[in-house]
Amino acid sequence: MKHNQAKLCTTQVEKFGVTVGDLVIFEDVNFTLHCGELTALIGTNGAGKSTLLKSILGEVKHTGQLNYYDAKGEHLRPIIGYVPQTLKFDTTSPTTVLDLFMSCLTSRPVWLCSSDFIRERVTKNLRRVKAEHLIDRRLGALSGGELQRVLLALALDPLPDLLLLDEPISGVDKVGMRIFYELVAELKSTEDMAILLISHDLDMLERFADKVILLNKRVMKIGTAQEVFQSAEMNEVFSNRRMLNE
Repeated sequence: MKHNQAKLCTTQVEKFGVTVGDLVIFEDVNFTLHCGELTALIGTNGAGKSTLLKSILGEVKHTGQLNYYDAKGEHLRPIIGYVPQTLKFDTTSPTTVLDLFMSCLTSRPVWLCSSDFIRERVTKNLRRVKAEHLIDRRLGALSGGELQRVLLALALDPLPDLLLLDEPISGVDKVGMRIFYELVAELKSTEDMAILLISHDLDMLERFADKVILLNKRVMKIGTAQEVFQSAEMNEVFSNRRMLNE
């Protein structure tokens, strides 16, 4: 089956490290991501989670290597999609969802693009996240959940080998959160991509994540949600943080 074949695709994060001056953000980070799987990255604030995602994107200088191998075992450069925590924009602007896509998908001035071609392409992308009805909606009129689904659709063009989600449901209500997780779970299998998600919602991760990585400046534990949540490393990391805050 297609899903099983996709398991052969791997993205390997090898010996990643980021240091700013004398401050070590994280070091010697190693793990493997598989297509068709959702991997959750958890840890306390300051553990280096968002910086790690930006390192994988190539936006932050780091040590180590990122290696991607397709189903044939060929070493390639992966296509990476990214959804940030939030999108900063003027909420009073008349910019629509279609305008956002047009500005991101072409280097030509928006008014020189074929609106019919772009509209068809955008509709297809939005349909993947069940949001095609939002295409003419003003960005400022979207709910938090709707905006994150739009950003998810944008991250799927071109269709990535690896999708990075940096706390995409932060500030989203429970209904929007559940819809987002269900969409991501569907994407990982139907589109055969590896997904790395930062989240603090342990209940949702226990339900949807195939694998969990506990990060605290280095990888402390990797396993199923139950294995990580019940581990001594999990208790140590979060107990220490509670003690520091007292």
